[in-house]
Amino acid sequence: MLFSRLIMSNNFHVVASRSEFSDGQQMYVELHGHEILLCLHKSNFYAISYFCSHGEFALEGGTLRNGCITCPYHGAEFSLKDGSVQAPPAEEPIKTYPVRVENDTISICISNPAPQTA
Repeated sequence: MLFSRLIMSNNFHVVASRSEFSDGQQMYVELHGHEILLCLHKSNFYAISYFCSHGEFALEGGTLRNGCITCPYHGAEFSLKDGSVQAPPAEEPIKTYPVRVENDTISICISNPAPQTA
């Protein structure tokens, strides 16, 4: 069990300080080829794909409400918790990433680094 916890721990990357955020704030994060949007909504941190699955537009600046983010371009809505589609026009979910908050440190887990392009 300790070994698996160490491996999991090694996949978490420190990305920000808790003190940098106020509720509703969002931050772009790039980790090993993954483009991520870190959001603070109702005292919970969420890490989701930076891009909407509908039109590949950035979700940054989208409205956070009722545990969801709304794409600022076409109105698609996604669950912050699991990335599932909550409103069209999107049909595909977005990726979510585990977040760990310890004291003032926020870390995001990247279990599989994105493939490198040539």
